Amino acid sequence: MTPERLHFLKSFEQRSGARFRDVSLLNLALTHRSFANEAQSSRANNERLEFLGDSILGMVVSAYLYTNFSERPEGDLAKIKSFVVSEEILSVIARDLGIDEVLQIGKGEEHSGGRSKKAILADALEAVFGAYYLDAGYAEVERLVLSLLVAQVSLVVEDKHRKDYKTLLQELVQKEFKVYPRYLVADRTGPDHDRTFTVEVWIEGQCQGSGTGKNKKEAEQVAAGKAFLALSDKSISKATLSH
Repeated sequence: MTPERLHFLKSFEQRSGARFRDVSLLNLALTHRSFANEAQSSRANNERLEFLGDSILGMVVSAYLYTNFSERPEGDLAKIKSFVVSEEILSVIARDLGIDEVLQIGKGEEHSGGRSKKAILADALEAVFGAYYLDAGYAEVERLVLSLLVAQVSLVVEDKHRKDYKTLLQELVQKEFKVYPRYLVADRTGPDHDRTFTVEVWIEGQCQGSGTGKNKKEAEQVAAGKAFLALSDKSISKATLSH
């Protein structure tokens, strides 16, 4: 590891509040597979740490919600968690911490705008959580996660967060059902200068929500919101969808 790289990692530690005993774990967490594939000396990347960090993130947020919102039913907690650990939120936090600047990515990914891709940034942040768990233990990674996410929980609880339901629905459906939502325009009404669109969102052959708006994008967001809230209640399982 070069002195310049070590300097970048130490600066990241200061911004994040994490203190690694083994800084090579942090370096690995911030190494995208595109960089590892191009490097001749090593093919190690952050994907295994991201897998671990995703589970740790879910555990910390779930425990926090369970402990601090005892009056909320399970369905409400599931919705809050879905927003808080979403790619949208994690990528913003990652960017605030400067992960986009310290992330090691390949030349091809660099040219295609990889440093600004939400999925890459969110995965890298989860990899940092995984690395910090291995380095410092559960109590320390819990402290780190909560220091970064409690404010987001408050925004969700107060209903002041940004709701990109299409992104949230896609993440949920890909994770649970391994498919993508499909949006179909069901109806158009009104003159050209004042159209109203009705859009349906379909998942595994069933319509799970519909919405109206003055353009297709607005109608898709409404439809996605209805489908996301229904699915995040966990009242619809994969088995239910397939029947």
